[in-house]
Amino acid sequence: MAAAQTGTGKTAGFTLPLLQRLMEVPSTGRRVVRALIVVPTRELAAQVDQSVRAYGAHSGLRSAVIFGGVGMQPQVDALRRGVDIVVATPGRLLDHVGQRTVNLSRVEILVLDEADRMLDMGFLRDIKRVLALLPARRQNLLFSATFADDIVELAQALLNRPERIDVAPRNSTAERVEQVVYRVDRERKADLLAELIHRGGWSQVLVFTRTKHGANRLADKLVRAGVSAGAIHGNKSQSARTRALSDFKAGSMRVLVATEIAARGLDIDGLPHVVNFELPFVPEDYIHRIGRTARAGASGEAVSLVCVDEDKLWRDIERLLRGAVPSRVLPGFEPDSRIRPEPIVRGGGRRPGRSKPAPAPLGGDRSSRHRRAVPKRQRGRA
Repeated sequence: MAAAQTGTGKTAGFTLPLLQRLMEVPSTGRRVVRALIVVPTRELAAQVDQSVRAYGAHSGLRSAVIFGGVGMQPQVDALRRGVDIVVATPGRLLDHVGQRTVNLSRVEILVLDEADRMLDMGFLRDIKRVLALLPARRQNLLFSATFADDIVELAQALLNRPERIDVAPRNSTAERVEQVVYRVDRERKADLLAELIHRGGWSQVLVFTRTKHGANRLADKLVRAGVSAGAIHGNKSQSARTRALSDFKAGSMRVLVATEIAARGLDIDGLPHVVNFELPFVPEDYIHRIGRTARAGASGEAVSLVCVDEDKLWRDIERLLRGAVPSRVLPGFEPDSRIRPEPIVRGGGRRPGRSKPAPAPLGGDRSSRHRRAVPKRQRGRA
């Protein structure tokens, strides 16, 4: 049971020993699934599978990645050829189980990665269904960015006298992230962001919004301001999400605007800038967001654009950080003191006096047969 600051190498931390264990006792006869890695989102599944393939390139072991949003047949074909390791999101994994295209009865090692995110996204029931399909005797590894109470509860039900490893204090940020907040009016945030990008010569910026509609609107505004930008969220097709992330990593897209779907797990080499265009409702998500920069010993900058509506959200974040973040005002973008705060509802709009329940996230992997109630901690759409 391990927790560490994001960007410290949790994926390598479980992948390398997993590969070594499987190599030490090679399977005989037809290949069977001996290791199962379960993750919350499609992007993280693809990324972990990439790491498994890179680290195990000369091991003789085979892996397959399973997630929704794409056709099942290529996944079925890969599974039928025989694999040692499966990386999967819960919903599509259970679809394969239902169609009897994957057999989990010989799994020796189970890894639950980003376990806190899986609980946030309402996957607990699916996780329990997967556990019921596994052999009673196996090694379990649970990785989480934080050890919240519900993670400890899950661990007690899943793990047998686990070794607990805390690499860093709970809810701490990476040391090399330089944090700064800009105070600005809500209607001028997009203009300020474009100005910061142009003035600073920023070449690669990951920007977070609270909603998918907000992500689309902001990307369009940046394009009109002469900044190449795209959006990634749960309403995009899987091919569009993959293409946008690939373009961003390759440097052909300057700004990637994302919902919370990208806040966990994504590893973008040398990402220099993260911007909170809108603050998250839950303070801990701020830490996960800014953890996309300053990974693996690198340095980075986290910029938050805060309007009067978000004062309480920002106070909660600073309380979590146990300290104030340097605040700036860019000349020409001074906040208007006459503007009154407006309530922010979970759906992303501002409707004074009204509120609505948070809709289910789309960032994971759910078929219509696997929809479920979303826990109270759920925040907005992915």
